[in-house]
Amino acid sequence: MATDTLVESPQSTLSGVARVLVHAGRLSARTAEDLARSARERKTSFVSAVVAAGAVKPDELAHTLSTSLALPLLDLNAVDLQKLPRNLVDPKTASQYQLIVLGKRGNRLFIGAADPTDQEAVERIKFATQLTPEWVIVEYDKLMRQLEAQGGNANEVLESLAGGDFDFDVTDDTTATVETNEVSAEVEDAPVVRFLQKMLIDAINARASDLHFEPYEYHYRVRFRIDGELREITQPPIAIKDKLASRIKVISRMDIAEKRVPQDGRMKLKFGSKAIDFRVSTLPTLFGEKVVIRILDPSSAKLGIEALGYEKIEKERLMQAIGRPYGMILVTGPTGSGKTVSLYTCLNILNQPGVNIATVEDPAEINLPGINQVNVNDRAGLTFAAALKSFLRQDPDIIMVGEIRDLETADIAIKAAQTGHLVMSTLHTNDAPTTLTRLLNMGVAPFNIAASVLLITAQRLARRLCETCKKPAEYPREALLKAGFAEADIDGNWRPYRAVGCSACNNGYKGRVGLYQVMPITEAIQTIILGEGSAMDIARQAQKEGVRDLRQSGLIKVRAGMTTLEEVITVTNE
Repeated sequence: MATDTLVESPQSTLSGVARVLVHAGRLSARTAEDLARSARERKTSFVSAVVAAGAVKPDELAHTLSTSLALPLLDLNAVDLQKLPRNLVDPKTASQYQLIVLGKRGNRLFIGAADPTDQEAVERIKFATQLTPEWVIVEYDKLMRQLEAQGGNANEVLESLAGGDFDFDVTDDTTATVETNEVSAEVEDAPVVRFLQKMLIDAINARASDLHFEPYEYHYRVRFRIDGELREITQPPIAIKDKLASRIKVISRMDIAEKRVPQDGRMKLKFGSKAIDFRVSTLPTLFGEKVVIRILDPSSAKLGIEALGYEKIEKERLMQAIGRPYGMILVTGPTGSGKTVSLYTCLNILNQPGVNIATVEDPAEINLPGINQVNVNDRAGLTFAAALKSFLRQDPDIIMVGEIRDLETADIAIKAAQTGHLVMSTLHTNDAPTTLTRLLNMGVAPFNIAASVLLITAQRLARRLCETCKKPAEYPREALLKAGFAEADIDGNWRPYRAVGCSACNNGYKGRVGLYQVMPITEAIQTIILGEGSAMDIARQAQKEGVRDLRQSGLIKVRAGMTTLEEVITVTNE
C-alpha cells in the first residue's frame, strides 16, 4: 500500500489509521510516530508495521477502525472466497494497496481492506474501474492470507520459497527466442524463474525421477516422484500456473502459444559443473496445463551390470544371451520398472569400435556416445517399423527397439533377429512367460517366436531399505510361509528387516533395487511354444529349469536385508 498518504513526515501531525488508533487509545502518539517512521523506511504500510510489531492485534485493529470510522466489519473466514469476483481489479493493484474485491452493486464496488484511509487507493480504483469504492473493514492477517492465495503476492511467496542463489542455467543449445514483450515478461518473470530452478535443484538433490506441476480449480501443487512414490512438495500460488508453464515450454522449445494440445520437449540445464537432460511433457487439463518433467540421469546408463541387482545365475544368463551374434532379447515390465536402464546397460557393454549399434526410441532418453539413436516421429511417418526397415539397410550388428507395440514392428524385429542381428526390445507384460503369449496374441507365428527369442527378462523396482535406520522385524511364521518362504529359509536366527525412517532417507527407504525373472528360451520351452501352450505351461517348465519368478527374486532380497517383505509383496502382487 502507498505509505506517503498515511504519514507525511516524522514531524507532521499523525493522519489516517495512526490518528484513529491514537484517538481510540490503542497507541501512544510516540509509538505511532515510531511505527510510521519504520513503515516509511521499510516501504510498507502503517497497518503492516503495527501488526508486525505486535502493537495492536489484527482483530482489535479491525474493530477499532470499524467503530471509529463507522464502516462495516467483515470476517473473511465467513466468506466463500473462491466465489469472489477476480477480474474487476488488477491483481497487482490489489497487492500494492492490500485490498480485496468483495462484490459490485450498480456503480458501487465493495472493497475489503485493513486501511480504508488510503486516498491514493480510492483514486486508483475509481480511475481503473469507473466505479465508486465502498470500504469494508477486514482483519489484516486474514486479508494477507487471501491475497497470497489469489496470487496477488505471488512474487513474494515465490521468493520466499526459492530463497538462495543458484548456478543453474539453460545451455546455449536450448535457448529460444521470444517475440512479444508480453510473452517475454511472462517467461522471464524473475520469481517464477527462480522458483523453477529451485524445484529442479531440489528434485535432483532428492534423487527424484519426475516432477509434476499440477493446476486445480483452487490450488496448484508440485509433486516429486522419489524412489517410485509421488510426494507433495509445495503448493505455490495458483496465479503462477500460466507463467510457470510458459517458462518451462520456452526453454523446452515448445510452442508457448499452443495450450490446447499436449506437447513434448527436452531441455538441458547446467547444474554446477555438469549438464543434465530433462524430458518435458505438457497436458491440457480443466484448469490449466499440467507439466511433467522427467530427469534423465546419464550416469544411470553407466552403472554397470553389477549395480542393477542381478543375482549371480541371472547375470550369467543375461551375459550369455547378449554375447550371442543374433537373436532377440526382451525386457518386460510396467512403466517405471527400469527396463530402459537395463537395455542401456547391455548396450554399453556391447558398445565397441567394431560394432554398429542403432536404436529407435520414443523418445531417446539418454545420449549414448558411439550408438546411433533415432527418435520416433509419428507425424512425419517415422514409426518404429519404418525406422527398423531403414536400420536393416544401414549394416547394423545390434538393434534396440524402444517398444514392440504392433504386429508390423514385431514381424520386422523378428526377421532381423533371424537374419544375423542381435535385437533388443521391451514389452509391457507382467512376467516372462506371458510375454510369449502376448506375441502370439499379436499374431506372430509360433515358429518365428521359438526360432528367434533367446531370453526374456521381467523386472520390477522395489524400494531399498536405509542402511542407517533399518531394524529387525518380527513376523508370524505363517505369514512368512504364505509370502513364499520355504521352511528352511525361516529356521535359525534370521530375521527380516523393517523400515523405520531417519533424516538420511525417505520413510525408511533410500534408493531402489531390481527384482528379476530371467528366463532363457530352452528347447523344452520352444516345444511348448510350437505346441501353442499357455503361459502357465511355460511358467511351470521355467520353474523346473530353475528360473525364479519375481516373488522368489524379491524374497532373496528380503533375506539379504535389502528391502522389506511388505515392499516385495506390494510390487509382485499380481
